[in-house]
Amino acid sequence: MVSVVQNVAIDCMNAYELGWFWSEVTGCPLHPQDEPGDREVQVMLPEGPLLHFNQVPEPKKSKNRIHLCLRPTTSREEDVERLLKLGATLVADRRKPGGAGWAVLADPEGNEFCVLRSESERAATSS
Repeated sequence: MVSVVQNVAIDCMNAYELGWFWSEVTGCPLHPQDEPGDREVQVMLPEGPLLHFNQVPEPKKSKNRIHLCLRPTTSREEDVERLLKLGATLVADRRKPGGAGWAVLADPEGNEFCVLRSESERAATSS
């Protein structure tokens, strides 16, 4: 007997706005019934668990204990720039000379996430 992960729940102050941000990040739609003002919103990922945004009254107070790691289909640098334009902020730059490492960003409510190298960037530095 096993359990299947249904969704990754993210507490937030504005479920629709944060859901919209992550919909743009992932290129995946919000649930068709989600509307501005909804207290719960889901980003419909094509595989695996959904991203579920749950509106709560208290703001984020410290570093999140769980976070998402993104592997872009373009380059890491292009994706970091795209995400910054969407409203993310750079929290820590863990990129290293030669291409290794990652960038730590935060979404508009301060939830941290990482941007890794793309598969093609990884392949180019592993040979």
